[in-house]
Amino acid sequence: MNILTITLLQASAPAGQAPAGGGASFIIMMVLLFAIMWLFMIRPQRKQQKELEKFRSELKKGDKVVTAGGIYGTVDEIKDRSVLIKVDGDVKLRVDKNSIVRDFTDDAPKA
Repeated sequence: MNILTITLLQASAPAGQAPAGGGASFIIMMVLLFAIMWLFMIRPQRKQQKELEKFRSELKKGDKVVTAGGIYGTVDEIKDRSVLIKVDGDVKLRVDKNSIVRDFTDDAPKA
């Protein structure tokens, strides 16, 4: 059956008769849909946000990091809301702590 057939059957039902599904099954379906969405979308995202906050709070001098803009550098100084990263030679950039997204200390090539 397609959508058009279902719509026509519901429209041709007698006016005093309630549809076969009822309201309870709709509510149960919506609750199940929300529970599945929470399990597969909201919960993992919150877990990832907590891990990122923990990473940012545990930053220390010498950590190799990547910013949201793709700038690679080494942490040189940490303040409450900002971090000074050494990019290359004497070049240092002050970035917001929230823009640091990844630690690449382990991924960095060993020279």
